[in-house]
Amino acid sequence: MPQLNPNPWFFIMLISWITFFLIIQPKLLAFVSMNPPSNKTPTTSNTTPWTWPWT
Repeated sequence: MPQLNPNPWFFIMLISWITFFLIIQPKLLAFVSMNPPSNKTPTTSNTTPWTWPWT
């Protein structure tokens, strides 16, 4: 059964992971986020309840 022979498939998987870790991943991690998170504290606005005419 050829599926049980790991000879060609293990080499292909190994080359794929090496390519990902050494070439693709550093390029992806080098991107700078266009909208970085801010350190500002969220401000809460003072809201007044709505006065319904039927209550």
